[in-house]
Amino acid sequence: MPFPAAQVIDAVVASRVGRLPMDEAAFADFYARTSAPLGRYLRRLTGQATLAEDLLQEAYLRFLSQARVPDDEEHRKNYLFKIGTNLARDHFRREKRTQPLAPGYDPAGPAPARDAAEPSDVWMALDRVTPRDRELLLLAYVEGLTHKEISQITGLMRASLKPLLYRARRRFAAALERSGLAPALSSESSP
Repeated sequence: MPFPAAQVIDAVVASRVGRLPMDEAAFADFYARTSAPLGRYLRRLTGQATLAEDLLQEAYLRFLSQARVPDDEEHRKNYLFKIGTNLARDHFRREKRTQPLAPGYDPAGPAPARDAAEPSDVWMALDRVTPRDRELLLLAYVEGLTHKEISQITGLMRASLKPLLYRARRRFAAALERSGLAPALSSESSP
């Protein structure tokens, strides 16, 4: 039996009449500006389109369920990404395993078809780093967020992001190297 999402949304709206964080027109505008970036981020983070869509809808539902949301657009977007990130973390904790990032990627099966827009080898290398490293790399280098925004989304201290991102890049580079996609990392500087 399919999940009655419309009924849940109607119940939330009915229980919060007059207390919604924004009116319908403002929400429609906010949704139009944020759904595509959040959806892309969640698909890349989870590697599963249907899971990402479920998390996207749940993120908006939880966003609307809050009594207070930030007034400023940047903070609202960061708050929404934080909700989505936490939902993905919760999903993977419940599953007790990490999901491959490459859509359809099965480590025991044949290699997925290459796509020029998203090379499967790169996604498989990204799948070899920790979920936190993956999250940081996606937020910083795919979504292009600032350290302040990443801090708000992840709950990590802003001062710790620079070394965390440095280590995440190094681990990702090592994963790329193991895949044969990057030159060997050297611990010594070349002359």
